[in-house]
Amino acid sequence: MEQWDLIIIGAGSAGLSAGLYGARSGLRTLILEKHIPGGATIESPLIENYPGFIGVSGQELIDKMVEHATKFGAKINQLEPATMLDLRGEKKRVKTAKAEYEASAAIITTGCHHRELGVPGEKEYSGKGVSYCALCDGAFFKGKKVVVVGGGNNAATSALILAHLTSNVKLIHRKEQLRAEEIILEDLRKAKVEFLWNTEVKEIKGNKTVKSVTVVNNKTGERKEIEADGVFVQVGEIPNSDFAKNAGVQTDDYGYIVVDSQQRTSISGVYAAGDVTNNSIKQIGTAVGQAIVAAVAAFGYIRRPYYYKER
Repeated sequence: MEQWDLIIIGAGSAGLSAGLYGARSGLRTLILEKHIPGGATIESPLIENYPGFIGVSGQELIDKMVEHATKFGAKINQLEPATMLDLRGEKKRVKTAKAEYEASAAIITTGCHHRELGVPGEKEYSGKGVSYCALCDGAFFKGKKVVVVGGGNNAATSALILAHLTSNVKLIHRKEQLRAEEIILEDLRKAKVEFLWNTEVKEIKGNKTVKSVTVVNNKTGERKEIEADGVFVQVGEIPNSDFAKNAGVQTDDYGYIVVDSQQRTSISGVYAAGDVTNNSIKQIGTAVGQAIVAAVAAFGYIRRPYYYKER
């Protein structure tokens, strides 16, 4: 049983920020990551709304965060997902396939994963034309026809990435306007992305790989088939919170971890930050801010300085 002061589960922008602040405050800090550091941030080819960076790729930003956190002593164990949590006691225990760890406090920063459409053909052609990451897979569709499904910033950004690679991009949204930022909408118009409003995908068809999608206009009822070599699904996220919920951490009706102004969860000594929480704004900047609050609160819980107060 390895002993630590603070264990952070997840190495996205929130987890790395919490690791930096935990380590700088003198806590022996371990970060456990299921994949490689980065989370959703590394899927962004260009970030223009993070203070201090006029333009930076998600990968570059994460690389800097990893360097910063490890420089001050945080240890990152990548490719080591947490499989079991025991959080009720004074010591918080985390089990992985490789080891068991114990710490005085824990911060959950596990983010979200992509929501699926749930239509026929989606699972069958996943990895064979159906993708959830334009940055990861866009290069495979150079000169081909693709559709993007969704209406938020992620869908709009994905359409922009693909517009520079493919011959034809259609953006399918079930409503009549996007939720994306105006600056992204302007870029979409310049890129000549075709919009299909009030339209829903009902089936993805193919022959070994994707060949077309069947769509329906939810106002007129018109049904048609659109040729497509690729389908990029961007219809939201689902919080990675089941393992925390199973350990007794309170979640809301949508599965997000409920936190207070100090990022405290329903269990004493357990905190959460970033996209996995019930904070309504899902941005890198807010994830970093929440993580800082969580790490400072965790330090207070562990070291009990004069200013620390229980709830």
